[in-house]
Amino acid sequence: MDNQAFREAHRWVREELDRSIGFWLDHGMDREHGGVYTCLDRKGELFSTDKSVWMQGRCGWIFAWLCTNYGKKDTWLEASRSCLDFLEEHCVNHGAGDRLYFTVTGDGRPLRQRRYFFSEDFYTMANAEYYANTGDRVRLERARRTYELTYALRHGLQADPVGMGPKTERATRSSRAFGDPMIYLNVTSVMRRCDPENRSLYDRRAEECVEEILRYHYRPELKCVLETVGVQGELQTDTVAGRVVNPGHDIEGSWFLAEQANYASDKALHATARDIFRNAVNAGWDRRYGGLLYFIDALGKPPEAYEHDMKLWWPHNELLIASLMFYRDTGEEEYLDWFYRCLDYCRVHFADPDWGEWFGYLRRDGLPTEPPCKGSTFKGPFHVPRSLVLVDKMMEEILSR
Repeated sequence: MDNQAFREAHRWVREELDRSIGFWLDHGMDREHGGVYTCLDRKGELFSTDKSVWMQGRCGWIFAWLCTNYGKKDTWLEASRSCLDFLEEHCVNHGAGDRLYFTVTGDGRPLRQRRYFFSEDFYTMANAEYYANTGDRVRLERARRTYELTYALRHGLQADPVGMGPKTERATRSSRAFGDPMIYLNVTSVMRRCDPENRSLYDRRAEECVEEILRYHYRPELKCVLETVGVQGELQTDTVAGRVVNPGHDIEGSWFLAEQANYASDKALHATARDIFRNAVNAGWDRRYGGLLYFIDALGKPPEAYEHDMKLWWPHNELLIASLMFYRDTGEEEYLDWFYRCLDYCRVHFADPDWGEWFGYLRRDGLPTEPPCKGSTFKGPFHVPRSLVLVDKMMEEILSR
């Protein structure tokens, strides 16, 4: 490893983290109604007042987690609390078993409910992390309650109070999604760290998530993790949906698995996580223009999604985390090479030194979509700062050896 190049990269990562956090504090926080706006253009100007419930939870978590990693700051705790209070007051559907909405208006009136449980997942993470920094037991009880709710719903232990049916007719085709156990594994790792009283429960749940991912979704014969399979793991590769591979999801899942492997001292799981990473980055990296393609087909057939060859911010954030984690854990240079390759791409194409934060959406050739944006219903203060914090901490660890 070239120490000078590594230190220069580390310096850039820390500068980008400061720019990212500053961008969202300056432009995103709603001082009138609470919570965070995320539909922001390049300069941070608002282009929609509707609020993403995912982002209220993610922002609430990220600012509490900054305190966990760098020490408590009033501005960070205030931002986290603002999102948590907005969630509690406006985003919980008390008429439907305390499920959360997907979007609400700027002042908190409900707009849309969705069948899946990611709003609840991010609400859980945010409450748990805030509790870990403040000792506020009310937040912990909310996190515990919703963690159990999503477990029961995912495993069919209770009827969904929202009452939405499955996306497809179950009598014709039933399926399971990779995102469910993958995200729940990450939520579980947060709960285990923030709520050590219940560590044994979280250990069991983490093992269940790993088993589900490897049993049903990981397909070493296809060198990928399939987004959708039958309920018993049956291949559905005669359909477009059954062949979808999201390289960014595979890579994100690989470092979730690696974290669990490190926690459990499971060398075999760590090796599998590295295989998943290697397969995803080799299949998903665009050899012509650079960057990670958004969707690919497991059998090399035409993807159906219009955005399949775009370059989105978050898969590159996951690639930075995973590549450096595997380099830290193994010392193998191939992972450091991928880290630098991705970092160079992000510097050139995603980062915006003029206005701060990263562009969210690039065309295949690496130019931002026009007009460019820094946030949306799906992009807010989460993937960019999360990746930069984790990379910063891992670089510190590597440099201290």
